[in-house]
Amino acid sequence: MKKVAFLFIFLFSSILIAGQSVATYRVTFNSIWNVTDHTSVPNSAHWSKLVGATHKTPNTFLELGQLATLGIKDVAERGNNTVFNSEVNTEITNGEADQYINGSSLGTATGNIVLSSLQVDESFPLLTLVSMIAPSPDWFVVLNSYNLLDTNGDWKTSVTLDMFAYDAGTDSGTDYSSANLVTNPFQPISMINSAPINGNKMGTITIVLQSVLSVDTIDSIDNIKIYPNPTSGSIKISNDNGIDIKKVKLYNILGKMVSSKEGGLTDYDFSELEQGVYILKLISKDNKVKTQKLVIQ
Repeated sequence: MKKVAFLFIFLFSSILIAGQSVATYRVTFNSIWNVTDHTSVPNSAHWSKLVGATHKTPNTFLELGQLATLGIKDVAERGNNTVFNSEVNTEITNGEADQYINGSSLGTATGNIVLSSLQVDESFPLLTLVSMIAPSPDWFVVLNSYNLLDTNGDWKTSVTLDMFAYDAGTDSGTDYSSANLVTNPFQPISMINSAPINGNKMGTITIVLQSVLSVDTIDSIDNIKIYPNPTSGSIKISNDNGIDIKKVKLYNILGKMVSSKEGGLTDYDFSELEQGVYILKLISKDNKVKTQKLVIQ
């Protein structure tokens, strides 16, 4: 399967110019929450869902030394992601973010949370991830605005980063199981250097590049617009010049064609497909091509 995927990427990219690309990463959060480094480990120790976003501007969702948003507050205090999800969706609408990342939780103090195929667009290369240290007053770990592109604009291939504990500044409890004690007024987000965490790392994040797929073509069909994008599954094709479209094909990020439809329509339905990033390819009867990324939410 890997050979087929990389063969597709090679053949497909051979007709592409340098431009927009989508990278697929495997992201692993490894927790090392332990008695030696963190004073004690409560019997019910666990981690809330690892959630986040890919976006384009640093500190879009939180910033050390600034007040937490209501979304970050809810994640840090209760492991509740509803408001944070809404904050990410607002930034998606504003064109600032590309996707909401909804990872799994971890029911033990130690272990791994894995995002097996995280797809990242070149226009939104910053990665933010958060998870509650549970139970705790308002403590969480965060990877904030990590840029997956290097200084040359190339996708980073592999990196392991330490993950530390932060206080959201919204609850004044001092131990894992402290009763709720609202901080009034709220304080800025800060790293926890005192007991019980002692400033020690809670784990690591390892990010490994799996594949890269370009999405811009040299021989494109001008003046055709595809919208909405992102979409829940249905798209419209605006073809004011009356270009005769022969085929509409959709490929997943590994290069496998998952849908092929006849051209000539203005509305297409891909709602049967899973959420994710796809490559949409329009082929005209004179074999000109328009290829672009399509996000199904």
